[in-house]
Amino acid sequence: MKNKKLVYLVQGAMIAAVYAAATYLSALLGIAYGPIQFRFSEALTILAVFTPAAIPGLTVGCVLGNITSPFGVWDIVFGSAATLAAAIFARLLRNVKIKNFPLLSLLMPVVFNAIIVGAEITFLFPSQAPSLAAFAISALEVGAGELAVCLAGGIPVYYGIRKTGLFK
Repeated sequence: MKNKKLVYLVQGAMIAAVYAAATYLSALLGIAYGPIQFRFSEALTILAVFTPAAIPGLTVGCVLGNITSPFGVWDIVFGSAATLAAAIFARLLRNVKIKNFPLLSLLMPVVFNAIIVGAEITFLFPSQAPSLAAFAISALEVGAGELAVCLAGGIPVYYGIRKTGLFK
């Protein structure tokens, strides 16, 4: 018999570790922070479809990944809040499927990061004066990077997990 609490804890811890490591890899390549971001770790947000343990796992992983952000505590707080909200809504929408695929779940990190991280960058990035136009540009840049990673990484992760039954 599985100890459900232990499984939940281990799944969350593993997701947090992989998310943080993937964020650091993106940071080493210079694509994790800033106006245009391609965090490999964001492909893992689809895990919320499979297990509720992904919600704290992704959030803790994001907190750890944002420790090296040039935006400091602001990114730790707001970037991680975006990930938390995205994970919660991805989990809530997991049963809403288009052609048997949870597309809305996949799009939640795109929406929340575009809005929250886009606003964060608008106010903290030194080369931009805060304005609605600056926010729109930041939101589109963050959203585009997020969409690319979620599609290119999240879709294969989803189908790979579905095929292997990893979280059953």
